[in-house]
Amino acid sequence: MAESFAALLRDSRIAAGISMGELARRVNYSKSYLSKIENGVKPPNETLARLCDATLSADGRLIEAARAARERADAVLDVVKLDRRQALAAGTALGIALVGGPRPVPDERVIAGLRTSFEHLRGLGMQTSPAMILDSLIAQVNTVHGLARENPEPVRSRLLLLAARIAEYTGWMSQEAGDDPAALRWTRHASELARAGGDREIANYAFVREAGLALYRQDPISTIELAQRAQRIGKPSPRTLGLAIRREAQGHALAGDRDSCERALDRAAELLESATPDTRAYPVLGSTAPGPVELARGWAWCDLGRVEAAAAILDRELARVPATSRRTRARFGARRSLAYALSGEIDQSCVTLAETLDDAWHVDSATIRMDLRELARSLSRWRSHRTVREIYPELCRVLHRY
Repeated sequence: MAESFAALLRDSRIAAGISMGELARRVNYSKSYLSKIENGVKPPNETLARLCDATLSADGRLIEAARAARERADAVLDVVKLDRRQALAAGTALGIALVGGPRPVPDERVIAGLRTSFEHLRGLGMQTSPAMILDSLIAQVNTVHGLARENPEPVRSRLLLLAARIAEYTGWMSQEAGDDPAALRWTRHASELARAGGDREIANYAFVREAGLALYRQDPISTIELAQRAQRIGKPSPRTLGLAIRREAQGHALAGDRDSCERALDRAAELLESATPDTRAYPVLGSTAPGPVELARGWAWCDLGRVEAAAAILDRELARVPATSRRTRARFGARRSLAYALSGEIDQSCVTLAETLDDAWHVDSATIRMDLRELARSLSRWRSHRTVREIYPELCRVLHRY
C-alpha cells in the first residue's frame, strides 16, 4: 500500500542524509508534492519511484514498493483482463485454408517473390501505421501457410518457415496497433509454424517477442523469465541469444536491478557483435537498426533513474539511425525526450520532441504512445514554460489521433 512506500521513502531519504527540499531539487518534483507522497497523502508513481531510487541508492526497493502498491490496487481489474485475453485466445482459429484446389508446386522464383513481397511490407512497417499493412500481412501468412500444406518437401518446409517469419512480424504489428491478444496469438502461431518447418529459431525468438509484450505491461518478472526461456530452449543462434539477453537486461532495469542489467547488456553486445544472421531460411529476425544494445542501454538507464546519462546515450545513438527507420527513431526519440524532461532539461526535452513527433504521427504506434503519455504527464508540470506551451498542442494531437 502507499503507506509502505511512504515509510520506505522517508527512511531512505533520512539514511542518505538528504532533506526533503534537496531531494525535490534532485528529482525535479516540487517539495509539496514529495511531502504528500512521503506522508501517504498521495500514492506513488513509478516514474518518481525510479528517480528517487537512483538518487537515494535504494537498489530497486523503492521501485518494487511502488509497483507492489499499483499491483494490489489493480488486482481485480487484472484478473478481468486476463480472463478476457484467455477467452479470446481460446476462441481464435489461425490459418485459413486456401480454396480452389491444388496448384502446381511453387518454383524458386515464386518463393523468392513471396519473400520479396513480405520484405516490402516490412519496409512499409518501418515508416507507416500498422493499420496500413496488417490486412496484407494476415493474407500473406494464410496464403504461404496454405501453399505449404498442399506441397511436398522440401518446398513445404521452406514455405512454413517463411510463413512463420511473416506471422512473427504480424504479431509485432498487432502489438504496435494496440491489440495485445492478437499479438500473442500471432507470436505463438509463428512458433508453431517454425517447429513444423523443422527450425526452432523463430520458436526461440517468439519468447523474445512475448517478453516484449510483458515489458510494455510493466511486468519485469515475466519479461526476465520469458527472455531467459528464449536462451535455454534448444540452441539459439548468437543473434537470437543476444536479442534475448538484451530483452532480459530491459527487464532487470524495470525491476531496478542495475548490476544484472549491465551484465546482461555487456553480454548481449558481445553476442550481437559476433553474430552473422542466416537469412537463407527467412528474413533477418529483430530490428536491423544500428547499435541495438546501446539503444537498449539508453532505454534501460531511463528506467533505472539515470536519466542524464540515458539522454546522452540516446542522443548519440539516434544520430546513427537512418531517416527511413521512422519507427525506431520515434520509439527511442520519445524515450530520449522523456529522459531530458525527467532530468529537468525542459527546453532540450521539447527541442528533441519536436524532432520526434512527425515520425510518431506517421508510425502510429500504441507502444510509443505509452512513453509519449508519460512525457505529457511530466511536461504538464511545466505548462507555463514557453517551450512546453509551444510543443504541447502537437504532442496532444499525436496522443489523441483517434
